[in-house]
Amino acid sequence: MKFSRYILLILLPVFIFLSCKKSFLDRVPQGALKVSDVTSAKGINDLLIGAYAALDGQQNINGGVNSLGGGNAWANAPTNWLWGSVAGAEAHKGSDAGDQSAMVPIATFTVDPSNALLNDRWRALYEGVNRCNNVLKYLPAVTNMSSASKTKAKAEASFLRGHFYFELKKMFNMVPYIDENTVDFSSLATLKQPNTTDIWPKIEADFTFAYDSLPSIQTDLGRVNKWAAAAYLAKTYLFEKKYAEAKTTFDVVITQGATSGGIKYDLNPNYENNWRPEFEQSNPEAVFDVEMAANTGSGSIANGNQGDMLNHPYGGSPFGCCGFYQPTQDLVNSFRVDANGLPFLDTYNQNAVKSDLGVKSADPFTPDAGPLDPRLDWTVGRRGLPYHDWGIHVGQDWIRDQNYSGPYAPKKLIPWKATAPVYDDRTSWAPGSAINVHIIRFADVLLMAAEAEAQLGNLPNAQAYVNRVRNRIAAHPEAWLYQYKDNSNPAAGFSSTLAANYKISPYPAGYFSSKDVASKAIYFERKIELGTEGYRFFDLSRWGIAEKTLNAIFQYESQFTNDFKGAHFTANKNEYFPIPQSQIDLTSQNGQQTLTQNPGY
Repeated sequence: MKFSRYILLILLPVFIFLSCKKSFLDRVPQGALKVSDVTSAKGINDLLIGAYAALDGQQNINGGVNSLGGGNAWANAPTNWLWGSVAGAEAHKGSDAGDQSAMVPIATFTVDPSNALLNDRWRALYEGVNRCNNVLKYLPAVTNMSSASKTKAKAEASFLRGHFYFELKKMFNMVPYIDENTVDFSSLATLKQPNTTDIWPKIEADFTFAYDSLPSIQTDLGRVNKWAAAAYLAKTYLFEKKYAEAKTTFDVVITQGATSGGIKYDLNPNYENNWRPEFEQSNPEAVFDVEMAANTGSGSIANGNQGDMLNHPYGGSPFGCCGFYQPTQDLVNSFRVDANGLPFLDTYNQNAVKSDLGVKSADPFTPDAGPLDPRLDWTVGRRGLPYHDWGIHVGQDWIRDQNYSGPYAPKKLIPWKATAPVYDDRTSWAPGSAINVHIIRFADVLLMAAEAEAQLGNLPNAQAYVNRVRNRIAAHPEAWLYQYKDNSNPAAGFSSTLAANYKISPYPAGYFSSKDVASKAIYFERKIELGTEGYRFFDLSRWGIAEKTLNAIFQYESQFTNDFKGAHFTANKNEYFPIPQSQIDLTSQNGQQTLTQNPGY
């Protein structure tokens, strides 16, 4: 059974505990929590559940669509589809030019600190930090918990805080660090912390404590375990370019790690089952997920991946709304393979996949017949192929504006029609679903480990990890996409005819002949294995290749669509987003800024 974190938790405003002279301020408002409510085993567990609940960045206010920090739900989607995939040019914003126009400067790197979406993201992540700090602040005063239980609660809260700060760090770089000992609400000045100290050591410390202190098995499967903490610690080392430490930790995760339910980490034999809720509890690939639930009776989809509610085919599709998050032609072309089943690492755009751009749905169209990596059609919805079991993707009639953002649709987080009554949530004006969001899955772990090995010169190890990921796809053609038995009745199931000309092979022995060759292949494998999962921008930034890569994509894509015209990535500036101006204004004291803006903004 999933760990139930879907409760409305009124967090304790600690300032109500300040000692005041006798007045109405001495009275605890009705509905507010008292110290005794949280300094108990139940109180700490409720606070901890509240911290888990912050992972999806959403809240339900009178059935509305709201992010945890206020503002738009999609700014705080745990998928990072806007900040990682759209900013990483593996997907267009989608829809049309006037819809959610605040996203446009994020996609084109013309964003300035006043953009409200930046503040939405900042506030929601610090709300998550605050909820973790509340657990850690009140835990020492609890008397009805064993020492072991206290340590476990502290470790879970530390893990979650590490996650929220990791998100802040990779987006904004220099951010203020606030822990359970920082804030004294009797002095508002203590809330105004500078962002002049690198917080990587703090993030390391939280994940290290969690790794050392968490159990391997959790009764509630949605709770994190020691192996999730180890994987996140190794990821932190990798982002810091501490490759030796990353390798050592990844080695342990890969050889010993298991899910919170005790299933040894491995690749899911069926790639697409990573996004099928009915297989989540038995998924060996789930290292750290944000749990989602559909049709909960709450009157909203806040718990059902509300942050991705815009990201479904438009118009005459079975979803109706809203046409956002359309994969780029550059991403689609990346799945082209040669006669040996290997990708074109340098020339993939010279071997473009045929699209239906400009072709009306009523006009004939034949999909590309060339060889393709089968992961393409579990990542991208394209005309003429089954869109799960909802029917054949009909092309233009399911797209709001092809000229603006192309002919493709997202696919990984789209539920299946056969299980729609349980996992597809139509409570709101746009769909939600019960598909969990992977923050770290085992394929990601293997490719990060490959990266560390390559940087250390261990090229055979790096190639073995990449080939393990590729072999999962090559070894299971029964899991590739097939055509319907009857196009007029998708419910009849799939035929024995492949939907496209699929081919994939491992790299031959000795292919990783140098660190540069290995790195190029690893970077490319991350692009196609993890396509549209929100990693791309942050990968390009930390690799130092964002300027060259993104500007080339903008030039290429602008041949077909209008949305990237004028886009330009500037090195030594756009690797991080600007600190929200509203936060700089709020934390200024006596005319002096507490927060330092990122360079170039």
